[in-house]
Amino acid sequence: MTGDSLISRFDALLADLDGVVYAGPHAIPGAVESLQQLAGLGIGLGYVTNNASRSPAEVAAHLRELGAPAEDSQVVSSSQAAAGLLASMLPPGAKVLITGSPALAQEIELVGLTPVGSQDDRPVAVVQGFNPGIGWKDLAEAAYTVTAGALWVATNTDMSIPQARGIAPGNGTLVAAVSAATGKAPLVAGKPEAPLFHAAAKRLAADRPLVVGDRLDTDILGGNNAGFATVAVLTGVDTKSSILAARTAERPDYVISELSDLHRPYPAVEHQDGTFLCGAASAEATGDTVRIHGHEDDLDAWRAACAAWWAAVPETVEARAPKLEWRTQ
Repeated sequence: MTGDSLISRFDALLADLDGVVYAGPHAIPGAVESLQQLAGLGIGLGYVTNNASRSPAEVAAHLRELGAPAEDSQVVSSSQAAAGLLASMLPPGAKVLITGSPALAQEIELVGLTPVGSQDDRPVAVVQGFNPGIGWKDLAEAAYTVTAGALWVATNTDMSIPQARGIAPGNGTLVAAVSAATGKAPLVAGKPEAPLFHAAAKRLAADRPLVVGDRLDTDILGGNNAGFATVAVLTGVDTKSSILAARTAERPDYVISELSDLHRPYPAVEHQDGTFLCGAASAEATGDTVRIHGHEDDLDAWRAACAAWWAAVPETVEARAPKLEWRTQ
């Protein structure tokens, strides 16, 4: 561990969970050890998650079972963000239909609102969060209530969620079903909105946090929206190819293979007459083509390619992939 490691530039790490620390019930290899090292460096640690199926205390307990350092207060969830948003818009005691988990209902109770389970209870709002047990009847109750004019808040709209067996449908797919049925769209409380990240940084009293995540559309976009440095890790949803093609708002400041890379020096990218150099690799962009001198399995080659392509296309609101020409040295 060296003083010029990537993480040494920051005073806290704000880590996503699914696809970063664990996939399903199991820790991603090397992730726990990398998180354990932070305490010895005096670097704060917070967990920022869009998964609303469990309470922060349950998430922290799971992390501790895996060996990761985690106090309940270190977990900031989209359920808390959704409850806070609803509390700011509704009178105390207002009835809220829960389309989600008991943990989500608990967060609603904690802010002084009343969770209910049916449109027959006359709710004035619907809150929708991920719960693997949700079925058609639950989505139907949400649709009935939203159609009747209730306020609709989603904890998050992640379209997928990494699991031990692969990539599974996330809360966004369930939200999309209600949206398709009602023709309406919810307010979104969690990532990629900035308040969730600001709340986590405030808890840690961090001035220079680094946000690490596996998803461009939630973790990286959210960290960027919050004005924080961002690092994409390749242990979850997004890949080297999708990161290279990222739209401007979702481009990370750094790209690493796994969390242990946080404790290594991060290679500088240098620019010389249109050529971007990183380690032993280099890249140039001409038109819609990026010519890469290096090996496809070398992350430095992709870092150079990102620098070249993003310099050539500094502003794009849509993902845009260049043609790649690989030239091994």
